[in-house]
Amino acid sequence: MIQPLASIHPDAKIGQNVSIGPFTTIYGDVEIGDGTWIGPNVTIMDGARIGKNCRIFPGAVISAIPQDLKFKGETTTAEIGDNTTIRECATVNRGTAAKGKSTVGTNCLLMAYTHIAHDCVVGNSVIIGNGTQLAGEVEIDDHAILSAHVLIHQFTRIGQHVIISGGSHVLKDVPPFVKAAREPLCYMGLNVVGLRRRAFSPEKIEEIHTMFRYLYQSGLNNKDAVARIESTMPQTPERDLIVDFVKNSKRGVIKGPLSEVEEE
Repeated sequence: MIQPLASIHPDAKIGQNVSIGPFTTIYGDVEIGDGTWIGPNVTIMDGARIGKNCRIFPGAVISAIPQDLKFKGETTTAEIGDNTTIRECATVNRGTAAKGKSTVGTNCLLMAYTHIAHDCVVGNSVIIGNGTQLAGEVEIDDHAILSAHVLIHQFTRIGQHVIISGGSHVLKDVPPFVKAAREPLCYMGLNVVGLRRRAFSPEKIEEIHTMFRYLYQSGLNNKDAVARIESTMPQTPERDLIVDFVKNSKRGVIKGPLSEVEEE
C-alpha cells in the first residue's frame, strides 16, 4: 500500500507489493525491490538501490550526499541488500569518486541512529547497534556485531564474526573471530558464543584459538606470528582468512590486553 500523502517521483522504480507510509519522500533515481516496507517520514534520495523485503523505519535517510568536502556531485549510489532492516533515524550516505558506492549487505540490522558514511562496505548478516557511527570507507565483514555507540575511524576494517563492546573507539583493524573491548580497544579472546551459534565445531574453535595464541600470547611480533601460523598450522579457510587479514591490514591490527584475560 502506498499512502497518498507520500511524495514519490514518477521516475522512481518501485517493485511489487511495496508499502510506503505517509510523508515519505522518494527521489527519481531510486530503485526499491519487491515486498519492501517503508514507514512514514523516510527520505530516500537519488542513488538509492534498495533490495527486496527490506524494512525502513521512520526518520531514516538513505543515499544523502556524502559528508565529504571532496565530493563534487558525482553520480554514485547507496545500495541496500535484501531482507535488511534499517531502524529509526539511521543514515546511509552514498559513495564518492573513491569507490562509487556505499553498500550494506543482505540480512543486516542497522539499529536506531546508526550512521554509515560514504564508501563504506558492510557485509551480510551484520548487526550494528544503536548510535554506532562509521566514518568514510570503513569495511565491516560478514556476521560482525557492533554494540551500541561504537565509533569507527575512517578506513578501518572489522573482520568476520567479530563482536565489539559498546562505547568502543575503533582506531585499528579488528581481525576475524575475536571479541574486542577496553580502552584503548584490544583483543579479549575469541567470540566463542558467536562461533558456536554459527555451528563452528569445538575442534575448529580450538584451531582458531591456537592461531590467536601465536598472535597475542607468544611474544612474537605480527610478522613472525603470521610466519609461525603458516609454518605450523594446516591450511584451512579460517587460517587463510586470519593470515590475509593481518598481512593486508593498512591501519595495523588491535593489540592484546595489557593484563592476562580469562578466556571462555
